[in-house]
Amino acid sequence: MGFDFADEQPKLLMLMYGLVAFVVVVGGLLLLLDVVPAWFARRREAQLVAASASGAPLPRRTKPREGLFALFFLLPTLLLLLIGLVVPAIRTMLLSLMDGSSTNWVGLRNYGWMFSDDSIVRVLINTLVWVLLVPLVATGFGLLYAVMVDKARFEAVAKSLIFLPMAISFVGASIIWKFVYAYRGEGDQIGLLNQIVVSVGGEPKQWLLESPLNTLLLIVIMVWIQAGFAMVVLSAAIKAIPGDIVEAARLDGVSPWQMFWQITMPSIRPALIVVVVTLTIATLKVFDIVRTSTNGNYDTSVIASEMYNQAFRYGQNGQGSALAVFLFILVIPVVIYQIRNLRQQREG
Repeated sequence: MGFDFADEQPKLLMLMYGLVAFVVVVGGLLLLLDVVPAWFARRREAQLVAASASGAPLPRRTKPREGLFALFFLLPTLLLLLIGLVVPAIRTMLLSLMDGSSTNWVGLRNYGWMFSDDSIVRVLINTLVWVLLVPLVATGFGLLYAVMVDKARFEAVAKSLIFLPMAISFVGASIIWKFVYAYRGEGDQIGLLNQIVVSVGGEPKQWLLESPLNTLLLIVIMVWIQAGFAMVVLSAAIKAIPGDIVEAARLDGVSPWQMFWQITMPSIRPALIVVVVTLTIATLKVFDIVRTSTNGNYDTSVIASEMYNQAFRYGQNGQGSALAVFLFILVIPVVIYQIRNLRQQREG
């Protein structure tokens, strides 16, 4: 079948428009951030050279002019934040107060629906389970692994093995684990988990269909991916502990258990907080794993996946926006805590 230019012309035009828009945006940013500042710098340098050659006093920048120059540098960032963050956030909040067609105002009815509909209450409970388990379990495994392989013979290889899942996308990891959980009736199984069960005399199961076990199995995927991140950060924090403190503790005769709780844990507390907060925010936004593994069916949906379903599959813009706003509200306290913690560390 040959290529029909007439049929493909609209797509080619859209592609051309996209390329032109990309060139314009990138070129504009380069102009603002590179060419224009370089021109000002050369002009300033020429003024200084001329003043030095003539013996005249060097020109000084006035504060208003410096403020305008700083605003000029900040303008692209502020513009992108306004277009990509502030405006969509305000629009989402307004849509959450409207009906599914975004034509009539319904007030807080969509928020009441979240806490009165049994299926959405299940979504909120699932999200809570994710937030409670993923940061704690992933951080725990990462810390345990970091302590165990610290200064071991093959430390670099051991760390690389647990960090490898971080290089896999959530969708790719979900597909891998779907094969692990796969079910094929009676007989030989292609799923690793069911094959292990069958080999010890058990019956194969459709693991991703059984609630609430399926939610826990999806959490395993997230922990598998994020444990490497926790391990790397905490391992770096452990290596940053001053050697004289560790040596003094050993001379005092502390046991390895006491060393861990009295020396290691207090020393790596800031890193632990960073890891837990980062994983909490990532878990609140989890979407890919649920979408790829179960599509949110069988009582596995979380806020992000349900938000997508309501807004884009069911056409309920108001309810989808209300879930988005609620997710935003959940993230705010975590971010505020992290900012306060970083400020205290800086002041301390």
